Amino acid sequence: MKRIFLILMVILFFFSNTRENNITENLSTKTAESEISNKTKVLPKPENNLTAPGIIKKINDIMQGNSSRIDMTLSIVRPKYTRSISLKCWSLEKDYFMAYVISPIREKGQVVMKYNNEMWQYTPSINRTIKLPLSMMSQGFMGSDYSNDDLVHESSIVKDYTPTLTGSEKINNRDCYKINMMPKPESNIVWGKVIFWVDKKYFIVLKAEYYDEENYLVRTMYGKKIKYFSDRFLTSVMETIPSEEPDNKTVVTIEKAQFNIGIKKEIFSLQNMKRIR
Repeated sequence: MKRIFLILMVILFFFSNTRENNITENLSTKTAESEISNKTKVLPKPENNLTAPGIIKKINDIMQGNSSRIDMTLSIVRPKYTRSISLKCWSLEKDYFMAYVISPIREKGQVVMKYNNEMWQYTPSINRTIKLPLSMMSQGFMGSDYSNDDLVHESSIVKDYTPTLTGSEKINNRDCYKINMMPKPESNIVWGKVIFWVDKKYFIVLKAEYYDEENYLVRTMYGKKIKYFSDRFLTSVMETIPSEEPDNKTVVTIEKAQFNIGIKKEIFSLQNMKRIR
């Protein structure tokens, strides 16, 4: 499940043509739902006897989008400090991604680009563009709890996993399907297992646990603050907590988003990394 940053990259497939004022879902009323009842296009239809593959397909349908333009804040929370980075992000399909740093001022203008299976970084203070070597791929993306490798090798929840519905549980008082995701033998997946808790109404992931091949929990992602973006409800905040450092977390907050906006492949170039704004 992606992807901002996999979760980033997951985020990049989540959204479509957002309005200026997002409507926060009030969990105790139906105000937001009634306001957009005549505009919703991709709200999943209720079905009985859903299978695990059917649920995963619904998640994937909501996440679908050919291109995106997203404003977000990446907050890196540590016991002694919190560092926030404001970003403008562009993506095309799953192979092209670019992030421009808006703030803090000392880092403004830095650009990170994914081009197929390569990662590039531009630093304006020294006017230098470098390709990240393999030795840096395991390092944290911008110091976060996501690695550079997460961005490059994001997976497909439909093609790369075999899902199994194991029951139902509540997350934040919302009814959820609990689904085990086992990587297929032929897939190139780093995880030994992933568990999703999927909201039964909107088919968005409210919690995800990522395990290594020895079945140790590596990190947990929480989807929070359900909001209405253009034509669908989505989680606007995603928190990822590493199991070995529970006082650390990375928080991705989506502020504005547009999908399917006609982005061209040509913007993802080394030359444009110096010009993009």
